[in-house]
Amino acid sequence: MDDKLDATLNEQLETLDKIQDVAIESAVTYGPKVLVAIVILACGVLAGRWAGRAVAGVLQKLELEPPVQQLLCRLVQGLVVGLFAIMALQNLGVELLPLIAGIGVVGAGVALAMQGVLGNLLAGLTIILTRPFRVGEYISILEEEGEVASISLFNTVLSHPDLSRVVIPNRMIVGEILHNYGRIRQLNVIVGVAYDTDLSAALAVVDEVLKANPRVLQEPVPLIQVSTLADSSINIAVKPWVDVENFPLIPSELNKAIVEAFRSKAISIPFPQREVRMLGRVA
Repeated sequence: MDDKLDATLNEQLETLDKIQDVAIESAVTYGPKVLVAIVILACGVLAGRWAGRAVAGVLQKLELEPPVQQLLCRLVQGLVVGLFAIMALQNLGVELLPLIAGIGVVGAGVALAMQGVLGNLLAGLTIILTRPFRVGEYISILEEEGEVASISLFNTVLSHPDLSRVVIPNRMIVGEILHNYGRIRQLNVIVGVAYDTDLSAALAVVDEVLKANPRVLQEPVPLIQVSTLADSSINIAVKPWVDVENFPLIPSELNKAIVEAFRSKAISIPFPQREVRMLGRVA
């Protein structure tokens, strides 16, 4: 029994010695490479942070949206760290071609599965870089219109005066005809006066009404012009410019103010009339 026990202990000691030898040999062989790889990764992290800060400074000058700036900075930082990680793997002697091939196959599968998402992402980057519209501007596209509430990499949100929101995927915007009104819009209010009205006086009254309304912009200069000689009235087009957020409120205010001003100046706003003549033989 003692001989068997001694033999077992000797085998275990020999195994431990072999493991120790292998560990020492591996440490001597790969230890310096691992240390160098760790140093490379640490340098990559520092370089990525520096690149992210540099890109952030450039993007701030471009006045991009804050979430977009943050995402682009992280992408740049990740690319820099990834390049240093490849250098670290090469230092360790890892074969990169099979790894890159495997990543390519997986990436192709993911791209096919997320084709719509990637389309929105690329379209979002196109919108952000070309800037056909910005937050706060009023646009019309795809039979939808509203004030741009937010622009993300995947969709654009329009807000309506009734407090509802329209979310449009970015891939539906790129390549479409877009009407950008900017931050101001021009109203087109039509008011009719009788044919015997002093038009100069009527136009002067409308001008006073526009100047008295604080929501109406005085620059650009509002347009007041005779637009149509209708059946029962001479129509005057009132076209002032207002801020986008005031656009839904102004028509009602102007209509009320113009009616009251015309009444105070005895300017008649006619209603439609028809003259009917009965022709026939006299009995």
